[in-house]
Amino acid sequence: MLSFVSSQFEVLRDNNKCIKCQVCVKQCANEVHKYDKEDNVIICDEAKCVCCHRCVALCPTKAIKIRKNILEFKENANWTATCINEIYKQAESGGMLLSSMGNPKTFPIYWDKILLNASQVTNPSIDPLREPMETKVIIGRKPDKLEYDKKGKLVTKMPPNIELNMPIMFSAMSYGSISKNAHEALARAAQKLGILYNTGEGGLHKDFYKYGKNTIVQVASGRFGVHLDYLNAGVAIEIKIGQGAKPGIGGHLPGIKVGEDVSATRMIPIGSDAISPAPHHDIYSIEDLRQLILSLKESTNYTKPIFVKIAAVHNVSAIASGIARAGADAIVIDGFRGGTGAAPTRVRDNVGIPIELALACVDQRLRDEGIRNNISIICAGSIRNSADIVKAIALGADAVCIASAALIAMGCHMCRSCSTGKCNWGIATQKEDLVKRLNPDIAYQRLVNLLTAWNNEIKEMLGGMGINAIDSLRGNRLMLMGVGLNLKELEILGIKHAGE
Repeated sequence: MLSFVSSQFEVLRDNNKCIKCQVCVKQCANEVHKYDKEDNVIICDEAKCVCCHRCVALCPTKAIKIRKNILEFKENANWTATCINEIYKQAESGGMLLSSMGNPKTFPIYWDKILLNASQVTNPSIDPLREPMETKVIIGRKPDKLEYDKKGKLVTKMPPNIELNMPIMFSAMSYGSISKNAHEALARAAQKLGILYNTGEGGLHKDFYKYGKNTIVQVASGRFGVHLDYLNAGVAIEIKIGQGAKPGIGGHLPGIKVGEDVSATRMIPIGSDAISPAPHHDIYSIEDLRQLILSLKESTNYTKPIFVKIAAVHNVSAIASGIARAGADAIVIDGFRGGTGAAPTRVRDNVGIPIELALACVDQRLRDEGIRNNISIICAGSIRNSADIVKAIALGADAVCIASAALIAMGCHMCRSCSTGKCNWGIATQKEDLVKRLNPDIAYQRLVNLLTAWNNEIKEMLGGMGINAIDSLRGNRLMLMGVGLNLKELEILGIKHAGE
C-alpha cells in the first residue's frame, strides 16, 4: 500500500565533515542511518527518525543536524498538516493513534500566567545564605488542634507521616515502562535527597527493596507485583485510580518489554502483555475505596500512610472530598499535561483539566468543608522548574511529583516514542544493548544536582517573600498575582490580578 504519510524530520548530513565513522549507524535504534559499503556513503531513512538527537550528540565531527520536515499542504486553518497526516496513518493501520509523554497542545499554561509576590520594606526579605530556611514538609494526616491526655500532657502520637527534605517526589514510573538503570537512578537519588520515588504499577524489583524507606509502592487496577512483602517494603502505599495523561483509561505494557526480570517483578508470564483494566474491579464507590484503604492499612499494621492518585478531571474537588473522608492520608492529583509511556492520542490531548485549576479548587473545597488537615495534597502533571513548585505550594499543595523533568535530567530528549521500546538514551526501553547506554551512576548524580539546584532556588524565592519555612507558604494565595487571566480563571485560582 502506498503511504501518504510524510517523514516528520529531515536528517541533514554535511558530507564535508562526515568521516564515515558509522557512529550514527551503530547508535540509532530506529535504524535511520545505514552505511552503503559499495559507494562509501551513509544514507538515511528519514521516515524512521524520531528526533532523539542521539546521532547529533555523538557525531565526533558534528556533521549531523535534524530539522522539522515541513511538507506544505494547501493552506487550511481547520485541516492542518497534523490532522491530515493522522488520518493517513489511521487509514493505513486501522488502529488507534498512540502517543508518549505529555499533552503538547497549546492550551494555557497557568504557571506562566501567575507571578510571585516579594517583600520590600515593612516585611523585609530573608537571606537564605545567612538565615535559617526550612523546606522540609510532612506528608500525611495532621491534627486540627493540640490535644492533651488526662494528665495534662501533650499527645504527641501522630498518624503515620513522612518527612521530606524538600517538597518534591519522583512520580510513578513502572519497571517495564522504564529501564532498570533508570529505576536505580531514581531510587538512589531519592535516598540521597531524603525524598521518595514511586514504583509505578509494575511491582518492585528485588534489587531495590533496600531503598524501601524512600519508596512508595503502588497498587493499581492490574495488581501487578502486589503481595504482602511488597506492601511492607515501602514507606507508603499509593492506590492508583487514574493518571493525567489518560483519565479513565487502563495501562498496557507490550509483551516485548516483558523479559525475565520484568516477568518476575510483575508476576506475569514472560512475553505476555500486561493490561491494566480501566477501573479497579473492587472499587465502584467511595465506600469500596474506603474498604481498600482500610485493608491496606490493616495488612501493614497501620504503619504506612495511604495515598490515592487520581487524574485532574471535572468535579475533581468533590472526588477529593470523598477520598479524604474515605481515610486516605494523601491525594495525588495528576494534571492533563502529565507524561506517560503510551496513551491514546485523542485521550491524551482532549481529556482532563490543567493541574493549576484542579489544585486550587481541591484545596479550597477541603478548606470549606473543614477537612483540609485530614489529608495532604500532592500535585503532578508537568512541573517544569522550581518556580512551578513554589506556585503549586501557594495554591495549596503540600508537595509535588515530577517525572518528565526527572527523565530529561537523565538524558531524555522528549522524542515522544517511548511506546516503541527503542529509547536511544536507555530510559524507556528493556533492550539490553540500549539499557546499558544509561549509566545509573551518572543519571543518579544528575538527578541529585537538579533537585539540589531547585531546592536552593525555592529557598531564594521564599526569602524574597519574607518567608522562612515552606509550610508558611502552603495555601497562601496572597503571594500570587495573575496576568492575562479572565475573571473566572482568577476566581477558581483564588488569586488577584497583578496591579489590583
